[in-house]
Amino acid sequence: MAKSSAYVCRACGAEFSKWSGRCESCGAWNTIEEAQPLSEGPGKTLGTRRGSSLTLTDLASKEEAPPRTASGVDELDRVLGGGLVKASALLVGGDPGIGKSTLLLQAAARFARGGLKVLYVSGEESAGQIQMRAERLGLTESPVQLAAATSLRDIMTTLDAEAPDLAIIDSIQTMWLDTVESAPGSVSQVRAAAHELTSFAKRRGVSLVMVGHVTKEGTLAGPRVVEHMVDTVLYFEGERGHQFRLLRAHKNRFGPADEIGVFEMTGRGLIEVKNPSALFLSERGEAVPGSAVFAGIEGSRPILAEFQALVAPSATAQPRRSVLGWDGGRLAMILAVLESRCGVTFAGLDVYLNVAGGLRISDPAADLAVAGALMSAREDQPLPEQTVLFGEISLSGALRPVTQTENRLKEAGKLGFTRAILPQARKARGGDAGLQLTPMSDLPGFAAELFGAG
Repeated sequence: MAKSSAYVCRACGAEFSKWSGRCESCGAWNTIEEAQPLSEGPGKTLGTRRGSSLTLTDLASKEEAPPRTASGVDELDRVLGGGLVKASALLVGGDPGIGKSTLLLQAAARFARGGLKVLYVSGEESAGQIQMRAERLGLTESPVQLAAATSLRDIMTTLDAEAPDLAIIDSIQTMWLDTVESAPGSVSQVRAAAHELTSFAKRRGVSLVMVGHVTKEGTLAGPRVVEHMVDTVLYFEGERGHQFRLLRAHKNRFGPADEIGVFEMTGRGLIEVKNPSALFLSERGEAVPGSAVFAGIEGSRPILAEFQALVAPSATAQPRRSVLGWDGGRLAMILAVLESRCGVTFAGLDVYLNVAGGLRISDPAADLAVAGALMSAREDQPLPEQTVLFGEISLSGALRPVTQTENRLKEAGKLGFTRAILPQARKARGGDAGLQLTPMSDLPGFAAELFGAG
């Protein structure tokens, strides 16, 4: 019987039964290639070959929490859930030039100074280039061992001989495994290399960090199975025009997901930001139309961010809707609710929405701040000074309560805000934060009280 082949798109990871020139999933051309199996399966010998007996436990069994090693970089340790776990595999992704190598080199130096044996392997730069970066960052005294290689066989042999506590592979797309007949960076090579490295880390008790490239859509390149192999997936985000960088956990088996760490990119490397709210609002001046301050929650930390909206007459038959840092589909929903429930129409108007500082907001509690910024821009009337807004808007126009209200209010009070507009809730207290609370039950009431609309 002929062996069945599978074909995989190296751009999006979609699988097909036969080759074609164009991927039906993502639309990319000449990205489909034959997937090579990792190894020969047990096949017909499954009934004749016996494996090892598994150790079984019950639900009442308790295991000790995995030991952690703190790096000393508080923002990194926060995202990791308290520190680096032994025998864990991490995948770090981000845009080219965003600072992934700088972050990992600084973290490697901190771990090495703390007593760990650290091995940094680069497939994109030479050892001399890494040493130049270390000199610029003031890390030359750190006992980090460097290597420049792309052959996975040589890297595995070195790791086996050196037995480091932490190994950093920069990047997984440059690794080449000679048992897989495809080019480096292909789906087969990335999957096989990640499988071998992750298995080695679990088997030898080595903490492993792999750097991954991202696609133009902002997701990690390569097959999605790589994200399932590792224990933690971190994204390093930021806009090149801004100095802010966010390290966000999208998956973490040893800690909370969606936790963020905030850094500032400087000539001396990445600096931790202890108070990100103050940094994101540092360039905010007097109240102007189209500006609204949102009291949000990212992971476990409260963060204040500024939404900026601009509404202008459209010169085309199809008005433009442009969004940076927020979900474009949610903007369309807010515009529809404002028109149908409040009688505020944006027909014939271009709408631009931006989150200041290059921050990306996913908290649904930002709905009310977005609505306030849009109406403020449309009416050319600024919102009250020193006011923060938060609340989720339903399709009926009602304002839904959100979580961690008191933490949001405390963060706003700490930065000098005096008023908060929020959904109607029984236990909303602002006395401890020194804020004047203005509860709202629905969006029409909000529009009528602040702008006289509805």
